[in-house]
Amino acid sequence: MRFNRENKIKSLFRSILQKDKSKHGPDYKIVVITWLLVLFGVLVLLSSSPVFSYKKYENTYYVFWHQILLGVLPGIFCFYVLSKIDFNVWKKYSLLMLIISIILLSLVFVPGLGTDYGKDAKSWINVFGMSVQPSEIVKLTLLIYLASWIESRGQRVKDFYEGFVPFLFLLIIIAILMLLQPDLGTLFIIFIIAFTGFFVGGGNIKHIISLLIIAFVSGFIAIKNAPYRLARLTVFLNPNSDTSGIGYHLNQALIAIGSGGIFGVGLGQSRQKYGYIPEVAGDSIFAIMGEELGFFVCFLYILAIFLLMSYGLKVSSRTKGIYGKVLSVGIISWIGFQSLINICSMIGLMPMTGVPLPFVSYGGTAMIMNLSAMGILVNISKHTR
Repeated sequence: MRFNRENKIKSLFRSILQKDKSKHGPDYKIVVITWLLVLFGVLVLLSSSPVFSYKKYENTYYVFWHQILLGVLPGIFCFYVLSKIDFNVWKKYSLLMLIISIILLSLVFVPGLGTDYGKDAKSWINVFGMSVQPSEIVKLTLLIYLASWIESRGQRVKDFYEGFVPFLFLLIIIAILMLLQPDLGTLFIIFIIAFTGFFVGGGNIKHIISLLIIAFVSGFIAIKNAPYRLARLTVFLNPNSDTSGIGYHLNQALIAIGSGGIFGVGLGQSRQKYGYIPEVAGDSIFAIMGEELGFFVCFLYILAIFLLMSYGLKVSSRTKGIYGKVLSVGIISWIGFQSLINICSMIGLMPMTGVPLPFVSYGGTAMIMNLSAMGILVNISKHTR
């Protein structure tokens, strides 16, 4: 039995390290845009985080170096490795990866492991002094498993009992764990990824609409039963209703963005980062970006995300199998919609959701998983027609 286990482990590493059998090179436009976004994000984080970093860690550049050492550098490694490995390899291990990530998601409730770092949601586990956010890992592992599962089902994915019910059951498991944290913003992103993948994979549109209705009703119940969520919705509808209370965050973000004008007040010259806006290095970093760099640079960032989505969709349209199509569309919808939701919440077009800005916000796990996903997308681009 031990011999069989060792053979399986060797087979796993052999399949991962085998030569990539792609017929052509990657889509270098995706590679270039990704790395421009990462470099830009590092620059914005360096400018926005010193005050917060010194106040919390008594070190002006702690947040910056933490992001470089535990986010960007591991992310670069993952991007490179995953861009070289044939993306079809992950089909074999998709269920195992999803189970492990769900176990990690459950560990946030274990005393001594789970922590909230002073935020509303208990979304992190602390391992040997390093924080890991399992919900970010679930985004990618769920997508890989979903793409593999849809391919294996074939036309049965349209069936209610063989397609929709198993899909719904999986989402319910993840939704329960996310709501218990509670982290409604990340759950919303996961739902978007899952719905998009299920639709592209051939899911019945009637089933999808039914699921959206269920999700809407569940979200309404979650908002109604949590006063702080209801207050966020009230402030979204009327930003001036409580400028010193629950509406403080949104109003300060709007002041920052409005102060930036067309070309900004200058890199490093933000006033709002001096304790006025919460989470200046995390969820609110777009507001500091708007204040320091202005509308023009913010527009270029949004344009880069749009181009990344456009090239990603082209990769999906040229991918041969349904597995690659679902995986590539899921990755690009993850990056695109999460960027959209973060930006819209900062300018008052959506209620505050608490999701990070891809490639920019402080968070090592998020950066690693974003770059891992982009590495897989780059590999998929090698296998297109």
